[in-house]
Amino acid sequence: MLYHQVVALKQIPVVRERGVCCTLPEVDHQWAERTSELMKALADPTRLTMVAALWKAEQPVCICDFTNDLELTQPTISHHMAKLREAGLVDCEKRGIWVYYWLRKDLPVATRRLLAQLIG
Repeated sequence: MLYHQVVALKQIPVVRERGVCCTLPEVDHQWAERTSELMKALADPTRLTMVAALWKAEQPVCICDFTNDLELTQPTISHHMAKLREAGLVDCEKRGIWVYYWLRKDLPVATRRLLAQLIG
């Protein structure tokens, strides 16, 4: 035979004073949005590799170099570059049939610091 024991639970009132607990320190939500978009763009291994290559490059890099070295198709590389452009990380220029990419010169200081820490 199974017996079930019934236990009476007593509700304990919780008193919270506004501003004393249960509040977060203020955070700039616009900063969080911008940083989140940047982190999303960098969260892909291919895009992080591309940014690292651009960080180290002395001259703009041709899309053909990315397709060759990363062994990916041109549409795939273009997709990743579009994500990096949307995040405000790279800029490009068409030269003949090829597109050349570089890191934007006007990257925010915080973005440059982050990239320096990630890439070195």
